[in-house]
Amino acid sequence: MDLRTPIRVYMTKKLIGVKPDDTVRRAGEVMVEFDIGSLVVVDENGDVVGFLTKGDIIRRMVIPGLPNTTPVKEIMTKDLVTVPSTAPLGEVLDLLSKKGIKHILVEEEGKIVGIFSISDLLEASRRRLETAIAAE
Repeated sequence: MDLRTPIRVYMTKKLIGVKPDDTVRRAGEVMVEFDIGSLVVVDENGDVVGFLTKGDIIRRMVIPGLPNTTPVKEIMTKDLVTVPSTAPLGEVLDLLSKKGIKHILVEEEGKIVGIFSISDLLEASRRRLETAIAAE
């Protein structure tokens, strides 16, 4: 892996999300349906206004004992951590480590265009290894 490669090479472009007024239960159902650990929260204009992870659900709903009917907007992360799509992989990994997070939103021209997680990097590594083995 070249740590200078732009993050857009590794990011997931398909964003899966919920609306701010959707319940946390609905968000959990979407996460299970797509086997993912995070969702973008999108307003009626299609703008990303928040981010929700399994960790947010545990820390902000389960532990405090809130009902699963709680609206996503009450527990989502509102201060979005983003990187430009041109950011080098190495810098993004450093940022994830420093912030203690596993997912980061990727933007171009002020719009969220993807998401990057450690899982994306592992998947890319697995594909490279499979290609190398097949070439032998």
